[in-house]
Amino acid sequence: MPASSKPVVSASVRSVVEFALRRGDLGAERDFVGSGRALAGVRGQQRLQRSRPAGYEREVRVVGEEDAGDFLLRVSGRIDGLMAGPQGVWVEEIKTVRSGWERTADSLHWAQAKFYGWMYAQEHALDKVTVQLTYLDLDSGQVTEFKEDFPAAELRRFFEETTAIYLAWVRDHRRWCELRNQSLRALTFPFSSYRPGQRQLAVAAYRLFSRGGRLFLEAPTGIGKTISVLLPAMKALGEGSLERVFYLTARTVGRGVAENAFADLRRAGARLRTVTLTARDKVCKREGRPCDAATCPLARGYYDRYQSAMRDALEREEITRPVLESVSQTHQVCPFELSLDLSLWADAVVCDYNYVFDPRVFLRRHFAEEPMDGAFLVDEAHNLVDRGREMFSAVISGRDIQTVKREIRQTLPRCARALGKVLTFLRKLRPGLAPAAEPAGDASPREPDLFESPAVSMPEPGEEIAAQAEGLELRGVQVWRELPEGLVEVLDAALAETEAWLARNEPAGFREALLELYFQLRSLRRAADWYDERFVTLLEPGPALVLRLFCLDPSHLLRQALARGKAAVFFSATLTPLEYYRELLGGEPADPVIRLPSPFPPEHLAVLVQNRIRTQLKSRADTVGEVVESIAAVARGRRGNYLVYFPSYQYLADVLARFQAAHPDLRVLAQRPGMTETERDEFLARFAVEQPDTLVGFAVLGGIFGEGIDLVGDRLIGAVIVGVGLPQLCAERDLIRDYFEGRCGRGFDYAYTFPGMNRVLQAMGRVIRSERDRGVVLLVDTRFGEGRYRRLFPGWWRPVRVANARQISEAVRAFWESAGPE
Repeated sequence: MPASSKPVVSASVRSVVEFALRRGDLGAERDFVGSGRALAGVRGQQRLQRSRPAGYEREVRVVGEEDAGDFLLRVSGRIDGLMAGPQGVWVEEIKTVRSGWERTADSLHWAQAKFYGWMYAQEHALDKVTVQLTYLDLDSGQVTEFKEDFPAAELRRFFEETTAIYLAWVRDHRRWCELRNQSLRALTFPFSSYRPGQRQLAVAAYRLFSRGGRLFLEAPTGIGKTISVLLPAMKALGEGSLERVFYLTARTVGRGVAENAFADLRRAGARLRTVTLTARDKVCKREGRPCDAATCPLARGYYDRYQSAMRDALEREEITRPVLESVSQTHQVCPFELSLDLSLWADAVVCDYNYVFDPRVFLRRHFAEEPMDGAFLVDEAHNLVDRGREMFSAVISGRDIQTVKREIRQTLPRCARALGKVLTFLRKLRPGLAPAAEPAGDASPREPDLFESPAVSMPEPGEEIAAQAEGLELRGVQVWRELPEGLVEVLDAALAETEAWLARNEPAGFREALLELYFQLRSLRRAADWYDERFVTLLEPGPALVLRLFCLDPSHLLRQALARGKAAVFFSATLTPLEYYRELLGGEPADPVIRLPSPFPPEHLAVLVQNRIRTQLKSRADTVGEVVESIAAVARGRRGNYLVYFPSYQYLADVLARFQAAHPDLRVLAQRPGMTETERDEFLARFAVEQPDTLVGFAVLGGIFGEGIDLVGDRLIGAVIVGVGLPQLCAERDLIRDYFEGRCGRGFDYAYTFPGMNRVLQAMGRVIRSERDRGVVLLVDTRFGEGRYRRLFPGWWRPVRVANARQISEAVRAFWESAGPE
């Protein structure tokens, strides 16, 4: 085959050299390298380049190729410096170091320099090249040079021997891809038939993966959203439209859903390599001990063993957490780093949102250099709005600064003084702020609930809090709509001093605390760079003295992160209203949206609305008896399992106590704060099909049992939702309201109504999970009778209003009679 017609595999000089030749410990990856260090390195290299004599060329791009038979390996990079003249050619590779380096040339650095020497010699038909490896000490300014003359033939041999190691893996991977693509071309839908709407969704997703862009999908639980987007993604992968697929989830249970869907495709004949990424602290087998590459046996010698570990792991197609743990123990390598290295050879990666969107931890090995032809499948996408705000916001506590300052003041006095200036800056922010009036009716004490705290009367939609640039007090928090003047300067000074010591990578008892504080300062500095009208500054002036740069609108930064890939599908059972989620998730008005109705007969779900009971805090004591009897009316309609959702743990506890006293014959189970994974599993295990008696579970809206759990069939036959799920009233939510009130006139809905109703719809989605399921849902709150909530009801619902427990009992009895015997 002529070289010009062969397929090309592209790689950088660094990636080839490091993959083929790296040996030893993980240390370099775990060593601290601050952002200031990277910038200082660039500037130091530029200074050195400017000091070179006339005729010195900088950043010279070179390309080298190796014919691998049926394909070409194209290796590219940039020479830091080049001198070409009558005396010959001199190629320079520049590296910057800190004081304390061993003043010996690193073998990987030499390898990169020799690659550049050969690539330039090949391109210009040279017989020999002088290769120089130059080290610049950023602390002392001292320059150390290693120079050697190489015949071009010797450089060629080195290039061929090194690329041969890389090529062996590339050949294996290409053979795998051919096998994979053949299976995917023959792949068909893995079930006997499509449910209504599935084919429409699969076609829309396939077109998107071919052309690129974004798609927003809302479809009820049970329609098969996951397989409907995953199948066309795999077909596009097999055709070459996509390079890799990232299945992104918010919760552990979502990863299980993805793994099961991939298993369905494999049973249908697909050959797929998938890797599930698990957080370091969860997959690490050295629980409770700091991640120290100098002492961890799985980090020491990692690069001596990791290729054999990867080959072992790649013998499996499904590389999940148990597989990683097993392989890492067999080969004595870090399971977390192994999963990241394996992700480069996988067809699909199952991971948390953070690995694509979070600026602190996104997968730089995939996305740092340039966008890739990757697809992002964003599961339960409604969660990404608040997760995005969290990723792009930053917070720091004066108490934490003070604690670290005390620990380091004897050993690191300069760093302690710099941190002290940050603390002084925070303290000076407190005085002189004009208090602002709270919204009408908001003077009542607030209940410390987790998810909803209607301790105050809810402001009306459109009501605005006029936070001025000079600052105000709002719900006990001081607020600015501008970045405080002088903040960047004190942060930069503290970061510079902190980085200077951390970069030495010296052990110390305070190192972990200082490192954690550094990352908080770094996040604050990053948020300061992003700061615009989408951000506000908040200061909680209590003993902890907490400063927060809060992201009101994550859409702009999410959109930038989406540019790392080719296509993205956002899907959930609850993206209502779709236009709201499309806007906040980084979409554009032209991006397509799809809303599918339930594939199941609407008569399988009875939706009852009790809109005469007030559940706001000030009314709860008066209506708790009505709530108790409403719950009992549902639970006594048929023997089975039920879940009752509340806006807070306190409200849950109050109703539970009255319920047990009034109905001691009904068995109950209650969610508790801070339940472990084992306790959660035990809670769900109680919802068995064969129950001798009725079981009523009490849980919290928006919590661990409010979404993502799968109680199919008779494991759950009813749910009661008490309250409209409003997020906790707080300064942040009020400021979100103000921001969107100014943008679109729907601030209250954006801050409170839509997120709250999402929790309600998610809780309701636990009841009907398959075509055989039947169940009852009762909504309890006067606000469910208001138009702004009723407009958010799914179109396929057939809601029935009920005024009291007697009407609930009658409606429930009629529904179960129509459904047939138990």
